[in-house]
Amino acid sequence: MAITGSGSLAISFSVFVISVAFLQKGAAEIVTVDSQNLATDNVSVIEGETATISCRVKNNDDSVIQLLNPNRQTIYFRDVRPLKDSRFQLVNFTDNELWVSLSNVSLSDEGRYVCQLYTDPPQEAYADITVLVPPGSPVIESREDVVSEGNETELTCIAMGSKPAASIRWMKGEEELTGETTAEEMYDRMFTVTSRVRFSVTKEDDGVPVDCIIDHPAAKDLLAQRHLEVLYKPEVKIVVTYPEGLTREGDNLDLTCIAEGKPRPHQIKWLRVDEDVPLHTVVTGSELYIENLNKSYNGTYRCVASNAVGEAYDDYVLYVYDPRAGEGTPPKIDHAVIGGVVAVVMFAILCALIVLGRYFARHKGTYFTHEAKGADDAADADTAIINAEGGHNNSDEKKEYYI
Repeated sequence: MAITGSGSLAISFSVFVISVAFLQKGAAEIVTVDSQNLATDNVSVIEGETATISCRVKNNDDSVIQLLNPNRQTIYFRDVRPLKDSRFQLVNFTDNELWVSLSNVSLSDEGRYVCQLYTDPPQEAYADITVLVPPGSPVIESREDVVSEGNETELTCIAMGSKPAASIRWMKGEEELTGETTAEEMYDRMFTVTSRVRFSVTKEDDGVPVDCIIDHPAAKDLLAQRHLEVLYKPEVKIVVTYPEGLTREGDNLDLTCIAEGKPRPHQIKWLRVDEDVPLHTVVTGSELYIENLNKSYNGTYRCVASNAVGEAYDDYVLYVYDPRAGEGTPPKIDHAVIGGVVAVVMFAILCALIVLGRYFARHKGTYFTHEAKGADDAADADTAIINAEGGHNNSDEKKEYYI
Protein backbone atom coordinates (compact mmCIF):
# COMPACT_ATOMS: atom_id res chain seq x y z
CA MET A 1 0.00 0.00 0.00
CA ALA A 2 1.52 3.36 -1.00
CA ILE A 3 1.58 6.18 1.51
CA THR A 4 1.73 9.72 0.21
CA GLY A 5 1.19 13.29 1.23
CA SER A 6 0.10 14.06 4.79
CA GLY A 7 -0.11 10.35 5.66
CA SER A 8 3.60 9.99 5.04
CA LEU A 9 4.33 13.00 7.24
CA ALA A 10 2.16 11.59 9.98
CA ILE A 11 3.97 8.28 9.98
CA SER A 12 7.34 10.04 9.97
CA PHE A 13 6.27 12.17 12.91
CA SER A 14 4.98 9.13 14.77
CA VAL A 15 8.20 7.28 14.22
CA PHE A 16 10.17 10.27 15.39
CA VAL A 17 8.03 10.54 18.57
CA ILE A 18 8.40 6.84 19.31
CA SER A 19 12.17 7.01 18.77
CA VAL A 20 12.54 10.02 21.07
CA ALA A 21 10.36 8.39 23.70
CA PHE A 22 12.42 5.25 23.73
CA LEU A 23 15.67 7.19 23.79
CA GLN A 24 14.54 9.35 26.71
CA LYS A 25 13.09 6.44 28.65
CA GLY A 26 15.73 3.83 28.12
CA ALA A 27 18.93 5.59 27.11
CA ALA A 28 20.70 4.31 30.18
CA GLU A 29 19.28 0.82 29.68
CA ILE A 30 20.43 0.22 26.07
CA VAL A 31 22.68 -2.81 25.81
CA THR A 32 24.73 -4.24 23.00
CA VAL A 33 23.33 -7.61 22.09
CA ASP A 34 25.60 -10.59 21.68
CA SER A 35 26.30 -11.81 18.17
CA GLN A 36 24.00 -14.79 18.66
CA ASN A 37 20.82 -12.69 18.33
CA LEU A 38 21.37 -9.30 16.65
CA ALA A 39 24.22 -9.13 14.15
CA THR A 40 25.69 -6.77 11.55
CA ASP A 41 28.96 -6.36 9.61
CA ASN A 42 31.54 -3.63 9.17
CA VAL A 43 31.73 -2.29 5.63
CA SER A 44 34.64 -0.88 3.59
CA VAL A 45 33.59 0.93 0.44
CA ILE A 46 35.39 2.98 -2.20
CA GLU A 47 34.29 6.57 -2.48
CA GLY A 48 31.51 6.93 -5.07
CA GLU A 49 30.46 3.29 -4.88
CA THR A 50 27.62 1.59 -2.96
CA ALA A 51 27.67 0.22 0.59
CA THR A 52 25.16 -2.30 1.94
CA ILE A 53 24.29 -2.39 5.64
CA SER A 54 22.56 -5.41 7.17
CA CYS A 55 20.72 -5.91 10.45
CA ARG A 56 20.00 -9.59 11.21
CA VAL A 57 17.98 -11.00 14.12
CA LYS A 58 18.20 -14.65 15.04
CA ASN A 59 15.27 -14.80 17.45
CA ASN A 60 12.71 -12.03 17.07
CA ASP A 61 9.60 -11.71 19.26
CA ASP A 62 7.92 -9.29 16.84
CA SER A 63 10.11 -6.43 18.04
CA VAL A 64 10.73 -3.56 15.61
CA ILE A 65 14.09 -3.32 13.72
CA GLN A 66 15.46 0.07 12.78
CA LEU A 67 18.71 1.44 11.34
CA LEU A 68 20.30 4.68 12.62
CA ASN A 69 23.07 6.80 11.10
CA PRO A 70 26.17 7.97 13.04
CA ASN A 71 24.14 10.97 14.28
CA ARG A 72 21.52 8.51 15.55
CA GLN A 73 18.95 9.67 13.04
CA THR A 74 16.58 6.94 11.92
CA ILE A 75 17.32 5.83 8.36
CA TYR A 76 14.80 2.98 8.24
CA PHE A 77 12.07 2.06 10.74
CA ARG A 78 11.02 -1.40 9.61
CA ASP A 79 10.55 -0.83 5.85
CA VAL A 80 9.82 2.92 6.12
CA ARG A 81 12.51 5.54 5.48
CA PRO A 82 11.96 8.69 7.60
CA LEU A 83 15.32 10.20 6.52
CA LYS A 84 15.10 12.38 3.43
CA ASP A 85 18.20 10.98 1.69
CA SER A 86 17.27 9.07 -1.45
CA ARG A 87 20.71 7.49 -1.59
CA PHE A 88 19.43 5.05 1.08
CA GLN A 89 17.30 2.35 -0.48
CA LEU A 90 15.62 -0.70 1.00
CA VAL A 91 17.17 -3.90 -0.32
CA ASN A 92 15.26 -6.44 1.79
CA PHE A 93 13.03 -6.47 4.87
CA THR A 94 11.55 -9.33 6.90
CA ASP A 95 10.78 -9.80 10.58
CA ASN A 96 14.37 -10.98 11.06
CA GLU A 97 16.34 -8.91 8.52
CA LEU A 98 16.80 -5.35 7.35
CA TRP A 99 19.13 -4.68 4.40
CA VAL A 100 19.76 -1.09 3.26
CA SER A 101 22.01 0.19 0.48
CA LEU A 102 23.79 3.55 0.41
CA SER A 103 24.83 4.69 -3.07
CA ASN A 104 27.43 7.28 -4.12
CA VAL A 105 29.24 7.04 -0.79
CA SER A 106 31.27 10.08 0.27
CA LEU A 107 33.69 10.76 3.12
CA SER A 108 30.87 12.38 5.12
CA ASP A 109 29.06 9.02 5.22
CA GLU A 110 31.85 7.39 7.18
CA GLY A 111 31.10 6.43 10.76
CA ARG A 112 29.28 4.00 13.05
CA TYR A 113 25.77 2.92 12.04
CA VAL A 114 23.41 1.37 14.58
CA CYS A 115 21.13 -1.64 14.18
CA GLN A 116 18.53 -1.37 16.93
CA LEU A 117 15.95 -3.88 18.08
CA TYR A 118 13.03 -2.50 20.13
CA THR A 119 13.07 -4.88 23.07
CA ASP A 120 13.05 -4.00 26.74
CA PRO A 121 15.74 -2.83 27.11
CA PRO A 122 16.56 -2.03 23.44
CA GLN A 123 19.37 -4.04 21.85
CA GLU A 124 22.00 -2.59 19.54
CA ALA A 125 24.71 -3.80 17.16
CA TYR A 126 27.17 -1.54 15.33
CA ALA A 127 28.38 -1.44 11.73
CA ASP A 128 31.38 0.77 10.98
CA ILE A 129 31.48 2.14 7.43
CA THR A 130 35.01 2.95 6.24
CA VAL A 131 35.30 5.01 3.07
CA LEU A 132 38.39 4.31 0.92
CA VAL A 133 39.71 6.99 -1.41
CA PRO A 134 42.13 5.86 -4.14
CA PRO A 135 45.08 8.12 -4.92
CA GLY A 136 45.27 10.10 -8.11
CA SER A 137 47.48 8.91 -10.95
CA PRO A 138 51.08 8.85 -9.69
CA VAL A 139 53.66 11.16 -11.23
CA ILE A 140 57.40 10.50 -11.60
CA GLU A 141 59.77 13.44 -11.53
CA SER A 142 63.47 13.22 -12.36
CA ARG A 143 66.37 15.37 -11.24
CA GLU A 144 67.76 15.24 -14.78
CA ASP A 145 66.45 13.94 -18.10
CA VAL A 146 69.69 12.16 -19.07
CA VAL A 147 72.55 10.90 -16.93
CA SER A 148 76.09 9.74 -17.78
CA GLU A 149 77.25 6.25 -16.88
CA GLY A 150 78.79 5.99 -13.43
CA ASN A 151 76.77 8.93 -12.10
CA GLU A 152 73.87 8.85 -9.64
CA THR A 153 70.32 9.76 -10.55
CA GLU A 154 67.29 10.54 -8.37
CA LEU A 155 63.63 9.87 -9.14
CA THR A 156 60.61 11.08 -7.15
CA CYS A 157 57.11 9.55 -7.24
CA ILE A 158 54.06 11.35 -5.82
CA ALA A 159 50.66 9.76 -5.04
CA MET A 160 48.15 12.44 -4.00
CA GLY A 161 44.85 12.38 -2.09
CA SER A 162 44.39 8.84 -0.80
CA LYS A 163 42.71 7.35 2.25
CA PRO A 164 44.34 5.52 3.86
CA ALA A 165 47.89 6.51 2.88
CA ALA A 166 49.18 4.61 -0.16
CA SER A 167 52.42 2.65 -0.17
CA ILE A 168 54.95 2.96 -3.00
CA ARG A 169 57.32 0.36 -4.44
CA TRP A 170 60.08 0.84 -7.04
CA MET A 171 61.21 -1.56 -9.78
CA LYS A 172 64.10 -1.06 -12.22
CA GLY A 173 63.54 -3.71 -14.83
CA GLU A 174 63.39 -6.92 -12.77
CA GLU A 175 65.29 -5.39 -9.84
CA GLU A 176 63.46 -3.97 -6.81
CA LEU A 177 64.80 -0.68 -5.46
CA THR A 178 64.49 0.74 -1.95
CA GLY A 179 63.09 4.26 -1.70
CA GLU A 180 62.61 6.81 1.07
CA THR A 181 58.87 7.37 1.63
CA THR A 182 57.02 10.10 3.53
CA ALA A 183 53.26 10.54 4.05
CA GLU A 184 51.68 13.96 4.68
CA GLU A 185 48.15 14.21 6.08
CA MET A 186 46.03 16.82 4.32
CA TYR A 187 42.34 16.94 5.40
CA ASP A 188 39.60 14.42 6.29
CA ARG A 189 42.36 11.89 6.93
CA MET A 190 43.53 12.19 3.31
CA PHE A 191 47.23 11.68 2.57
CA THR A 192 49.81 12.63 -0.04
CA VAL A 193 52.67 10.12 -0.25
CA THR A 194 56.10 10.94 -1.71
CA SER A 195 58.87 8.44 -2.38
CA ARG A 196 62.44 9.11 -3.59
CA VAL A 197 64.95 6.63 -4.93
CA ARG A 198 68.64 7.13 -5.78
CA PHE A 199 70.98 4.78 -7.67
CA SER A 200 74.05 4.80 -9.91
CA VAL A 201 73.60 3.95 -13.58
CA THR A 202 75.63 1.98 -16.11
CA LYS A 203 75.40 1.82 -19.88
CA GLU A 204 73.29 -1.37 -19.49
CA ASP A 205 70.60 0.79 -17.83
CA ASP A 206 69.98 2.79 -21.00
CA GLY A 207 66.35 2.29 -22.03
CA VAL A 208 65.50 0.25 -18.92
CA PRO A 209 62.03 1.10 -17.45
CA VAL A 210 61.73 2.31 -13.86
CA ASP A 211 58.26 1.73 -12.34
CA CYS A 212 56.64 3.53 -9.41
CA ILE A 213 54.00 1.03 -8.21
CA ILE A 214 51.14 2.15 -5.96
CA ASP A 215 49.65 -0.30 -3.43
CA HIS A 216 46.24 0.74 -2.05
CA PRO A 217 43.10 -1.20 -1.08
CA ALA A 218 41.00 0.99 -3.39
CA ALA A 219 43.27 0.77 -6.46
CA LYS A 220 44.77 -1.95 -8.64
CA ASP A 221 47.52 -1.85 -11.27
CA LEU A 222 48.26 1.79 -10.54
CA LEU A 223 51.78 2.80 -11.60
CA ALA A 224 53.91 5.38 -13.34
CA GLN A 225 56.86 4.51 -15.58
CA ARG A 226 59.93 6.26 -16.90
CA HIS A 227 62.65 4.90 -19.18
CA LEU A 228 66.23 5.74 -18.26
CA GLU A 229 68.37 7.59 -20.78
CA VAL A 230 72.04 6.92 -20.09
CA LEU A 231 75.03 8.42 -21.94
CA TYR A 232 78.13 6.23 -22.19
CA LYS A 233 81.55 6.38 -23.84
CA PRO A 234 82.22 4.42 -27.05
CA GLU A 235 82.87 0.69 -27.28
CA VAL A 236 85.57 0.07 -29.91
CA LYS A 237 86.49 -3.07 -31.88
CA ILE A 238 88.89 -3.52 -34.82
CA VAL A 239 87.84 -6.03 -37.50
CA VAL A 240 90.27 -7.41 -40.14
CA THR A 241 88.48 -7.10 -43.47
CA TYR A 242 91.46 -8.43 -45.46
CA PRO A 243 93.41 -10.73 -45.57
CA GLU A 244 92.10 -13.90 -44.03
CA GLY A 245 94.78 -15.75 -42.12
CA LEU A 246 98.45 -14.71 -42.06
CA THR A 247 99.61 -11.31 -43.27
CA ARG A 248 102.55 -11.91 -45.68
CA GLU A 249 104.92 -9.59 -47.44
CA GLY A 250 103.34 -8.14 -50.54
CA ASP A 251 99.76 -8.54 -49.21
CA ASN A 252 97.39 -5.64 -48.61
CA LEU A 253 95.87 -4.92 -45.19
CA ASP A 254 92.35 -3.58 -44.66
CA LEU A 255 91.12 -2.83 -41.12
CA THR A 256 87.69 -1.53 -40.04
CA CYS A 257 87.05 0.22 -36.71
CA ILE A 258 83.57 -0.34 -35.23
CA ALA A 259 82.66 2.21 -32.53
CA GLU A 260 79.32 2.50 -30.73
CA GLY A 261 78.36 4.87 -27.95
CA LYS A 262 75.75 7.36 -26.74
CA PRO A 263 75.90 9.96 -28.11
CA ARG A 264 77.30 8.54 -31.33
CA PRO A 265 81.10 8.93 -31.50
CA HIS A 266 81.90 12.18 -33.26
CA GLN A 267 85.56 11.38 -33.92
CA ILE A 268 87.48 8.25 -34.97
CA LYS A 269 91.23 8.34 -35.53
CA TRP A 270 93.99 5.83 -36.34
CA LEU A 271 97.54 5.85 -35.01
CA ARG A 272 100.54 3.55 -34.68
CA VAL A 273 101.70 3.11 -31.11
CA ASP A 274 105.22 4.55 -30.52
CA GLU A 275 105.79 5.00 -34.29
CA ASP A 276 104.51 6.94 -37.25
CA VAL A 277 101.89 5.47 -39.53
CA PRO A 278 103.49 4.32 -42.86
CA LEU A 279 103.46 7.08 -45.46
CA HIS A 280 101.26 5.37 -48.01
CA THR A 281 98.63 4.31 -45.42
CA VAL A 282 95.14 5.36 -46.49
CA VAL A 283 92.68 6.26 -43.70
CA THR A 284 89.04 6.80 -44.67
CA GLY A 285 86.87 7.45 -41.64
CA SER A 286 86.74 4.17 -39.73
CA GLU A 287 88.88 2.21 -42.28
CA LEU A 288 92.65 1.85 -42.52
CA TYR A 289 94.26 0.48 -45.70
CA ILE A 290 97.95 -0.41 -46.26
CA GLU A 291 99.17 -1.69 -49.65
CA ASN A 292 102.12 -4.02 -50.33
CA LEU A 293 103.06 -4.96 -46.78
CA ASN A 294 106.64 -5.50 -45.63
CA LYS A 295 108.21 -6.21 -42.27
CA SER A 296 108.96 -2.56 -41.60
CA TYR A 297 105.22 -2.07 -41.06
CA ASN A 298 105.16 -4.36 -38.04
CA GLY A 299 103.71 -2.75 -34.92
CA THR A 300 100.53 -1.95 -32.98
CA TYR A 301 97.81 -0.02 -34.80
CA ARG A 302 95.22 1.69 -32.61
CA CYS A 303 91.71 3.01 -33.34
CA VAL A 304 90.54 5.73 -30.93
CA ALA A 305 86.88 6.85 -30.76
CA SER A 306 85.47 9.66 -28.61
CA ASN A 307 82.18 11.34 -27.74
CA ALA A 308 80.93 13.82 -25.13
CA VAL A 309 81.28 11.24 -22.33
CA GLY A 310 84.83 10.03 -23.03
CA GLU A 311 87.05 8.04 -25.36
CA ALA A 312 88.05 4.42 -25.84
CA TYR A 313 90.32 2.43 -28.17
CA ASP A 314 91.15 -1.01 -29.54
CA ASP A 315 94.53 -2.32 -30.78
CA TYR A 316 95.59 -4.53 -33.68
CA VAL A 317 99.09 -6.03 -33.66
CA LEU A 318 100.51 -6.39 -37.20
CA TYR A 319 103.22 -8.96 -37.90
CA VAL A 320 104.24 -9.45 -41.51
CA TYR A 321 105.40 -13.01 -42.40
CA ASP A 322 107.61 -14.24 -45.25
CA PRO A 323 105.77 -14.70 -48.56
CA ARG A 324 105.81 -18.51 -48.29
CA ALA A 325 104.98 -18.63 -44.58
CA GLY A 326 102.38 -21.25 -43.79
CA GLU A 327 102.87 -23.14 -47.13
CA GLY A 328 103.80 -26.85 -47.09
CA THR A 329 103.06 -27.12 -43.45
CA PRO A 330 102.84 -30.80 -42.48
CA PRO A 331 99.35 -31.90 -41.67
CA LYS A 332 98.40 -31.69 -38.07
CA ILE A 333 98.69 -34.91 -36.12
CA ASP A 334 95.54 -36.10 -34.57
CA HIS A 335 96.78 -36.92 -31.09
CA ALA A 336 93.42 -38.36 -30.12
CA VAL A 337 93.66 -41.03 -32.84
CA ILE A 338 97.23 -41.91 -31.87
CA GLY A 339 96.26 -42.19 -28.24
CA GLY A 340 93.41 -44.52 -29.15
CA VAL A 341 95.68 -46.83 -31.18
CA VAL A 342 98.25 -47.00 -28.38
CA ALA A 343 95.53 -47.84 -25.89
CA VAL A 344 94.26 -50.71 -28.06
CA VAL A 345 97.78 -52.16 -28.52
CA MET A 346 98.52 -51.98 -24.79
CA PHE A 347 95.21 -53.70 -24.04
CA ALA A 348 96.03 -56.52 -26.49
CA ILE A 349 99.49 -57.02 -24.93
CA LEU A 350 97.99 -57.13 -21.46
CA CYS A 351 95.44 -59.74 -22.51
CA ALA A 352 98.20 -61.88 -24.09
CA LEU A 353 100.28 -61.74 -20.90
CA ILE A 354 97.31 -62.81 -18.82
CA VAL A 355 96.58 -65.80 -21.12
CA LEU A 356 100.24 -66.93 -21.12
CA GLY A 357 100.46 -66.62 -17.36
CA ARG A 358 97.41 -68.79 -16.87
CA TYR A 359 98.83 -71.40 -19.32
CA PHE A 360 102.18 -71.75 -17.56
CA ALA A 361 100.47 -71.91 -14.19
CA ARG A 362 98.48 -74.98 -15.28
CA HIS A 363 101.54 -76.89 -16.68
CA LYS A 364 103.96 -76.22 -13.82
CA GLY A 365 105.81 -79.43 -12.35
CA THR A 366 109.11 -81.18 -11.51
CA TYR A 367 110.86 -83.44 -14.06
CA PHE A 368 113.66 -85.95 -13.37
CA THR A 369 116.00 -87.55 -15.91
CA HIS A 370 117.27 -91.07 -15.71
CA GLU A 371 120.74 -89.72 -15.23
CA ALA A 372 119.64 -88.25 -11.90
CA LYS A 373 118.51 -91.56 -10.36
CA GLY A 374 120.56 -92.47 -7.32
CA ALA A 375 122.12 -89.07 -7.07
CA ASP A 376 119.94 -87.92 -4.18
CA ASP A 377 121.87 -89.97 -1.57
CA ALA A 378 125.35 -89.04 -2.81
CA ALA A 379 127.69 -87.24 -0.43
CA ASP A 380 129.37 -85.19 -3.14
CA ALA A 381 129.21 -84.53 -6.83
CA ASP A 382 131.71 -87.27 -7.83
CA THR A 383 129.82 -89.88 -5.92
CA ALA A 384 126.55 -88.68 -7.42
CA ILE A 385 127.96 -89.16 -10.90
CA ILE A 386 129.25 -92.59 -10.06
CA ASN A 387 125.95 -93.66 -8.47
CA ALA A 388 123.73 -92.23 -11.19
CA GLU A 389 122.04 -94.72 -13.43
CA GLY A 390 123.79 -94.83 -16.69
CA GLY A 391 127.06 -93.56 -15.10
CA HIS A 392 130.55 -95.11 -15.20
CA ASN A 393 130.29 -97.17 -11.96
CA ASN A 394 129.66 -100.31 -13.98
CA SER A 395 133.20 -100.19 -15.27
CA ASP A 396 134.56 -101.21 -11.85
CA GLU A 397 132.37 -104.31 -11.83
CA LYS A 398 133.68 -105.72 -15.05
CA LYS A 399 135.11 -109.24 -14.62
CA GLU A 400 137.67 -111.04 -16.75
CA TYR A 401 137.47 -114.72 -17.47
CA TYR A 402 140.45 -116.79 -18.70
CA ILE A 403 140.01 -119.93 -20.67
